[in-house]
Amino acid sequence: MERTTLNVEKRDKVGKGIARTLRRQGMIPAVIYRGGNSLPIAISKKAMAEFIDATSGEHTVVNLNFSDGDSKLAILKEYQLDPLKGDILHTDFFEVSLTEKVSVNVRVMTLGEPIGVRRDGGILQHVLREVEIECLPDKIPGHFEIDISNLETGQAVHVKDISIGDGIEVFTDPNEVIVNVVAPAVEKEEAVLAEGVVAAPEMVEPEVIKKGKKEEEVVEEKAEKKEKAEKK
Repeated sequence: MERTTLNVEKRDKVGKGIARTLRRQGMIPAVIYRGGNSLPIAISKKAMAEFIDATSGEHTVVNLNFSDGDSKLAILKEYQLDPLKGDILHTDFFEVSLTEKVSVNVRVMTLGEPIGVRRDGGILQHVLREVEIECLPDKIPGHFEIDISNLETGQAVHVKDISIGDGIEVFTDPNEVIVNVVAPAVEKEEAVLAEGVVAAPEMVEPEVIKKGKKEEEVVEEKAEKKEKAEKK
């Protein structure tokens, strides 16, 4: 994928009020982290949304260009969304160097439908969806793919079965299960019904709803505390 360039602006002030003002102006508060240091920045909401849609959550190196002519290479580490509207509230970038290795979690995607599911009626279980790796920024794969079409009931795919490229070290336990196919529990249920045993309905305690701060305010306060802590 061609490296994306995002225009950003440095900001001196942080806080909930500043963040809200930026959002009203079509900007998003963000932070760049590097070696224990942090730099508060602001970025276009539209540009950030387009970048996230284009990368689909994959770790991609991006050029961050500042209005004063400075530039940094970074990876989008995480972003926070409004739980109701889905708008981006805050983003975190991690500054990288093309000569220094970084540790990231990479998604594992499955291809095909297992034989154990389509032929035997088994159930596919996704046990692990990401693996931790270390490599140079330009070597970070968008995702890993595993073909599970030949997987039968009782079989599993492990981390060690993933095809890893050169220059990539996997930190996740190689024996960890990524996906497996298990037999359906229908036979056991039928046997119980045949004996005339009726299970008592499970009692569910009512959920207690507590009044408190809006979720957006909680997210903003967490981001604010994180920024202030990093600036000290």
